[in-house]
Amino acid sequence: MGRAFNFSAGPAVMPEAVLQQAAAEMLDWHGSGMSVMEMSHRGKEFISIYEQAEADLRELLAVPSHFKILFMQGGGLAENAIVPLNLSHGGPMDFVLTGSWSQKSQQEAGKYGPARIAATALSDNFTSLPSPATWQIGADSRYVHICGNETIHGVEFHELPDLKALGCNAPLVVDFSSHVASRSVDWQRVGLAFGGAQKNLGPAGLTLVIVREDLIGHALPHCPSAFDYKMVADNDSMYNTPPTYSIYVAGLVFQWLKKQGGIAAMAERNMAKAQLLYDFLDSSSFYFNKVAHNCRSRMNVPFFLRDESRNEAFLAGAKAANLLQLKGHKSVGGMRASLYNAMPLEGVQALVAYMRDFEKSQA
Repeated sequence: MGRAFNFSAGPAVMPEAVLQQAAAEMLDWHGSGMSVMEMSHRGKEFISIYEQAEADLRELLAVPSHFKILFMQGGGLAENAIVPLNLSHGGPMDFVLTGSWSQKSQQEAGKYGPARIAATALSDNFTSLPSPATWQIGADSRYVHICGNETIHGVEFHELPDLKALGCNAPLVVDFSSHVASRSVDWQRVGLAFGGAQKNLGPAGLTLVIVREDLIGHALPHCPSAFDYKMVADNDSMYNTPPTYSIYVAGLVFQWLKKQGGIAAMAERNMAKAQLLYDFLDSSSFYFNKVAHNCRSRMNVPFFLRDESRNEAFLAGAKAANLLQLKGHKSVGGMRASLYNAMPLEGVQALVAYMRDFEKSQA
């Protein structure tokens, strides 16, 4: 039997070709006599890796030249503090609450300034998205924060909001941890986007920040130097020792993505994978998904068995079928299948086949 299909929400499935290349280069990268994890981050070997990764990512995501790409550490949770330290000026910030991660962002930002709730989907148990037309954004807002895709609740903004059309001049901050590189980004609508790499871009340890240049250089006086975007940008992400090996592996993922046809090709595949699973769920009386159709996540599909007493049997059978990490987050229960870029269509087909067989076995 081949490799299992890993539906983990993160750290998540990696492209097999990337794992094979990293394994082959583990002891000696390109004749350097060193593993990448042994290299100085200031040596010419690693600098070449970093520069290629940055260039490939800029090309893949079509990042405009007036945006800086920063390779940082701390994950999305750290950015919940680092963003307000850099962008808030100590003033008010507005948050759209669509699930657990945007809630965490708003709570953390409150340590650095007024963190207001512009809109919330709590009354729907985070199964829908509040329409941007209903958002209450203050005229004094320093920035507006959204989580583009909520991994736990399985809701996604299929289109980024146009704040200017809402009469708002504040920059949009997007946590795109769980759908980065799964679809294109409309940078005209974004001031800053951030995300941990461990879902769609590589191993844990690397945090990506893409920030418009005019938003850099305004950090609060008590912002740690290593978290000051200007300090990081001025030093090409080398102010402190970056997560070198994670950058290297992410760079391999960027090259793999280019070979797959780039972001447009991945977006088509991701839509096809998600549609296959959602169509099956909608046709079943045994399973169901709670999320409104217009904001169903293409990356993270939570689903439930109508008879939850069968959950353990379902998970045990899935594991035996080499379908791993399907248990839902403890805060919502049920099941969750994460369909990141590296999950092949065959994995989703295998999952649907297993779900169909399990349903029949319980009749």
